Amino acid sequence: MAREFTRVGVVGLGTMGAGIVEVFARNGLDVTAVEISEAALERGRVTLTGSTDRAVAKGKLAEAERDALLARVDFRVGLDALHDVDLVIEAVPEHLDLKQRIFAELDRVCKPEAILATNTSSLSVTEISVATTRPNQVIGIHFFNPAPVMKLVEVVRTVVTSADVVADVEALCERLGKVDVTISDRAGFIANALLFGYLNHAVGMFEARYATREDIDAAMKLGCGLPMGPLALMDLIGLDTAYEILDTMYRRGGRDRRHAPAPLLKQMVTAGLLGRKSGRGFYTYERPGSPKVVPDEYTPPAGDAALADGARAIAKVGVVGSGTMATGIIEVFAKAGYEVISVTRGAEKSAKVCEAVKTSLNKGVVRGKLSETDRDAALGRVTWSATLDHLADVDLVVEAVIEELSVKKALFASLDEICKPGVVLATTTSSLPVIDVAMATQRPADVIGLHFFNPAPIMPLVEIVRTIRTSAETSATARAVCAKLGKTGVVCGDRSGFIVNALLFPYLNDAVKMLEASYSTADDIDYAMKLGCGYPMGPFELLDVVGLDVSLAIQRELYLELREPGFAPAPLLEHLVTAGYLGRKSGRGFRDHTRR
Repeated sequence: MAREFTRVGVVGLGTMGAGIVEVFARNGLDVTAVEISEAALERGRVTLTGSTDRAVAKGKLAEAERDALLARVDFRVGLDALHDVDLVIEAVPEHLDLKQRIFAELDRVCKPEAILATNTSSLSVTEISVATTRPNQVIGIHFFNPAPVMKLVEVVRTVVTSADVVADVEALCERLGKVDVTISDRAGFIANALLFGYLNHAVGMFEARYATREDIDAAMKLGCGLPMGPLALMDLIGLDTAYEILDTMYRRGGRDRRHAPAPLLKQMVTAGLLGRKSGRGFYTYERPGSPKVVPDEYTPPAGDAALADGARAIAKVGVVGSGTMATGIIEVFAKAGYEVISVTRGAEKSAKVCEAVKTSLNKGVVRGKLSETDRDAALGRVTWSATLDHLADVDLVVEAVIEELSVKKALFASLDEICKPGVVLATTTSSLPVIDVAMATQRPADVIGLHFFNPAPIMPLVEIVRTIRTSAETSATARAVCAKLGKTGVVCGDRSGFIVNALLFPYLNDAVKMLEASYSTADDIDYAMKLGCGYPMGPFELLDVVGLDVSLAIQRELYLELREPGFAPAPLLEHLVTAGYLGRKSGRGFRDHTRR
């Protein structure tokens, strides 16, 4: 039987500590909330009352429940107040020496059977525990911010943490209504080890001026369904906090360059640009602590005029290809009012594409998202063809054929001969170098990447990929077309993976390496990223959906171009692909889908 906790202590009443106090008090536990001074104690009290008042205002907490919650909290100055608690959790800043001093004092103050816990998100629980005479009773209980809302708790055991202590804490998490994942003491644990490599990569991308902050954030929100873009998330976390976590993981985690803080991050911290809490980080905020972003000198101009500046007029569009992506792109352009010529290899394929477009449009009518009149008008704008010669008078060609460079280069060489001067030639490649395709023509200034996401009629994002030969006029045209399609176009350079895949797949690869090292299970890693970071899918769920072979191919391309050791494909991923375990499409990947 797990022990019954009646009174717990919380040391440190910043945003995290006050949130943990609220979690305990909401669930009927008496809490001794401790700070270093009366002023700090008052700030913690204000944070707690503000949070509970907001919960009342939103109808998530009754006034009587709030009053009962606050009555369970005893605010005190000094650690001596914790002499009778059953468990104490420390939530002070991420400095090892500070935490060790606190734990040494807690060891002296607390009763012998009390559990001593740290909320550290990156430091070694083992190193903290050795400051006490009871390391077997020290454990990590890592809540996520905001603690009253986030469901995940990482329970971090050291090599000497008692099994009874682990079981007692797991039972406590269940009582608190949290989902716990129990793991060993390793830099970053699960969520931060996966999250911060991705965030750091995004900072490096911005630092290299590969894409704007707005486009990087929009790409990951719209392309991956993430709740926040990486740079906005860094501002929320705090750049100083992010730097400390990355630096700790780099030093403790084998000096993986993926965790070496981007130089820009250190510069911003030194300059006092810490994110929301200082009023400025990657974005500028209305005031310190405010979530409201306000325009600054880096904010791009808004409005259709800015998009259309220098753009060519586009009325007729050619789409080459017969797969799912080509079908979706035809529908998108036709619904947006463009005249479309669909070109496939043969009348049979044209008939299949035509039927697929009709089926998709009919579904839109059934779901009430499209009127019958609009459906008929869209279909009326499409001409079905089996010859490239019919593209002689189009204004834009979008290629959506197989992802083989030789095939695309041959096609673009043909388009170069057939199409009139001034036509924008676009490739939908998701991984191949656009410049290689462009140089197959005599007009590389007119070639650009338009990477639609699948399914094209639904996904709101298009990556606009400029090569070093793409003209400003061609880029402006692509942006204007995306705006007319109702898509968000994000502009980036011609580099492997563009924005989304370059940030997404190394994170997925890191998750595979974590599983391969037997650090945690696929289920717990998926739980950690969904519940701790708000991701719509865990990494292994997503890998099985995308296809392990597709994921491996993309990761290989990233590694070959960037030559970054941390990007080398995980051996486990290669072995699964070799074994034919490709994900949902083969019935088995990281999970067995034949039994579902």
